[in-house]
Amino acid sequence: MSSTQDAILDLARAEGLLRPVDLESHGLPRVSLTRLVRQGRLARVGRGLYALPGREVSEHTALAEVSRKHPRAVVCLLSALRFHELTTQVPHEVWIAIPNKARAPRLEYPPIRVARFADAAMRAGVDEHRIDGVPVRITNVAKTIADCFKYRNKVGLDVALEALKEVLGQGARDRRVSIDALWHHARLDRVANVMRPYLEALA
Repeated sequence: MSSTQDAILDLARAEGLLRPVDLESHGLPRVSLTRLVRQGRLARVGRGLYALPGREVSEHTALAEVSRKHPRAVVCLLSALRFHELTTQVPHEVWIAIPNKARAPRLEYPPIRVARFADAAMRAGVDEHRIDGVPVRITNVAKTIADCFKYRNKVGLDVALEALKEVLGQGARDRRVSIDALWHHARLDRVANVMRPYLEALA
């Protein structure tokens, strides 16, 4: 095997998912991807995405695929709820947040659903997780719930309430997130008045 192919396979191990543009930044030729796929040393897992064959994938691999192509996007709303195990729903699209004025990304697969966030909302309450070797930005639990109340017309008020009840549990010991954190993100999202009666009833 050539040193070029070795370098590409090492990069695939490090990145989890490989894009042709990743090769360019390392001075590696794109044509080698096709050769490696033909040899069975790489697998094409989606348009413009390659990985080592037989790699282990998680149930959240679609989030990794979207994030690899659009690293600035933030996984949010129903997809974030699912990641945090706060909903019984299985969204058929990957919900991502992008800045208000950003151009909406085009992606044939996986299907995506775009929500537009203000710049401050793109930064607050966002954590980075590694999924299938890929860094993925996902809203944290408190922000996800506040966002669901803000976008309740898109996700459904019942979904937001289900998640809120789940994180608050049966008492202070069961809580997955603090009331203060929920209030903080409710204020940032300007939905404190909407969430107040539910928080007061459940707290």
